[in-house]
Amino acid sequence: MTARIAFIGFGEAGQTISRGLLGDAKPAIRAYDILFGQRAGAPLEAAARALGVGIARDHVDAVRRADLVFLAVTASSSLEAARACLPGLAPGQLFLDVNSVSPKRKIETAALVAPSGAAYVDVAVMAPVAPYLHKVPCLIGGPGAAAFAPRAAELGMNTEHVSPEVGQASAIKMFRSIVVKGLEALLVESMTACAEYGVEARVLASLKETWPGIDWEKLSGYMIERVVSHGRRRAGEMREVSATLASVGIEPLMAAATAARQQWVADLGVKERLKGGKTEDRAELVRAIREAMGR
Repeated sequence: MTARIAFIGFGEAGQTISRGLLGDAKPAIRAYDILFGQRAGAPLEAAARALGVGIARDHVDAVRRADLVFLAVTASSSLEAARACLPGLAPGQLFLDVNSVSPKRKIETAALVAPSGAAYVDVAVMAPVAPYLHKVPCLIGGPGAAAFAPRAAELGMNTEHVSPEVGQASAIKMFRSIVVKGLEALLVESMTACAEYGVEARVLASLKETWPGIDWEKLSGYMIERVVSHGRRRAGEMREVSATLASVGIEPLMAAATAARQQWVADLGVKERLKGGKTEDRAELVRAIREAMGR
């Protein structure tokens, strides 16, 4: 099978999944990002050319005649981006919404897409994309999920069909994020405070005594790096979680606090202060955070 694939949004997720697909199943891929044609979008266009991904003129040009359409934009613009694709969608296409948005937003987007005849698939990406490329574990649901499952297998993707309903796959990811992104925020807060008194090793040793199956030094470095590199996006995702919790009558105390701490790291500009670039060295990351704080 030679699939024709379109990516709407060509940031980290779009580029990484494309790289994996092109190295495995070798489909024909076209992409469009709203930054294309602007100075800020030059690196995205360069990445597309380097991968052999075609650069589309607009949303409609990208999705027309595609077998699979991946919607991989920012959480705040997912509905608007889906709406811009509508004139190019047609029956027989699968519309894969991989954005980290609320189940309610996924339901709204599915209803928007339905009249086009394209089949909507709710896709929840359950791990960081970079280590897995296109094989990142995903939960899928919605009216197009059953049709997508065999195509995903042919493309070497790792999917699990959880429900014919839209929203359940995203709900699983979203409510798991309360724990995962919450733990990231807790470790940022704890380790940064520990450094003020030089007690990091003692606290990590105590955590290891309580939970001996976890390498807390390694985990703290990994999780703090995730916040430093992706805090702004993760804060947005947690605001989506907060809104969803509120909609079901749960005051989002923990989710809102997590969003605030993730945003705090992003606003400090810690990533730009890392002299050696990306690192999972916990001590180096905390030093950069404290320098950004003026400590």
